[in-house]
Amino acid sequence: MAWKTLDDMDLDGKTVLTRVDINVPVENGKVTDATRIERIVPTIKDILDKGGKPVLAAHFGRPKGQVVPDLSLRVTLDALRKALDVPVIFADPNEKPNKAWVSALEPGQVLLLENLRFNPGEEKNDPAFAAELAALASVYCNDAFSAAHRAHASTEGVAKLLPSCAGRLMQAELTALESALGQPDRPVVAVVGGAKVSTKLDLLSNLVRKVDYLVIGGGMANTFLAAEGVDVCKSLCEHDLGATALDILKAAGEVGCEIILPGDVVVAREFKAGAESEVVGVDACPADAMILDAGPKSVERITEIFGQCKTLIWNGPLGAFEIEPFDTATNAAAAKAAQLTRDGRLVSVAGGGDTVAALNKSGAADDFTYISTAGGAFLEWMEGKTLPGVAALEH
Repeated sequence: MAWKTLDDMDLDGKTVLTRVDINVPVENGKVTDATRIERIVPTIKDILDKGGKPVLAAHFGRPKGQVVPDLSLRVTLDALRKALDVPVIFADPNEKPNKAWVSALEPGQVLLLENLRFNPGEEKNDPAFAAELAALASVYCNDAFSAAHRAHASTEGVAKLLPSCAGRLMQAELTALESALGQPDRPVVAVVGGAKVSTKLDLLSNLVRKVDYLVIGGGMANTFLAAEGVDVCKSLCEHDLGATALDILKAAGEVGCEIILPGDVVVAREFKAGAESEVVGVDACPADAMILDAGPKSVERITEIFGQCKTLIWNGPLGAFEIEPFDTATNAAAAKAAQLTRDGRLVSVAGGGDTVAALNKSGAADDFTYISTAGGAFLEWMEGKTLPGVAALEH
């Protein structure tokens, strides 16, 4: 890896500007889910243990360069203090970032800066704002992989001005992704599901060149089936992307990537809980019905492939997992992946909003090797794109 970690840095007596993601859900002035805050604890504890002074820099919501009192990071203080179990001081939001804040910090204390996005220079990656932030510290640590696909002052600009490293969460994320797509153990299988092909064109085009098997599920499978001449009836389908789907199938064939589409499907006349459903062959969808999940034979084929592979990358459900019984294929495939991972036969890495929700719902999430909550950054990495916040650490 071309980037440094906290293990490579001398932090004793040094101030460490630490970019974190604490963009947590809030209701009535209280944090309702502190998961993101809890995930930064190892990094902050390490900095403190090494004698460093952590200065936390983060965004909250989308104030678009304006001061929006309802989007002040002050709301996270109680949750931060509870998670870190150390005093957390809030920087005066009425002052520009200044060294006096840092000088006043005592050993064992943490400083939290106000919402970075209150300053228009943050999202513009303004060199002057980056310099202002860099002046507070002598080391920069990025622990916010979820913001690494943004070239902002706090993710890219500052990294060019200070000795830089990845925090523990960033390190774990990059290590997991490198093991899944960079130098994976083969064979590799990717599961890509979700509603639309149009949102995942770059992803599919990149994966066919990187994996041995590509399982396509969810609504996007219907687009591929229709492109191959299957009548998907009332199913969600992007018929205008038929030619694109065929191009992807052709590209996969040229590089030896086997694409797996459903061979049988679960259909229903309406999409609601408890709707009457049936399993039919993929080419036997009734005219008044829609495909809402992969069928049992399809799941058997998918799990069989999992058993043959050493690495799994998963993004998107296999069916309309939000409503039973259309979560059956996703749950069964996830359970198999979890079992193989527990047995030490599979490295399983998953990410993306719907994916995390689906795997949590299935009960299999805890047994996956790594589940990324980074959303857009995870997807862009899978698409083969350079992430500015990661590239900036490589110097």
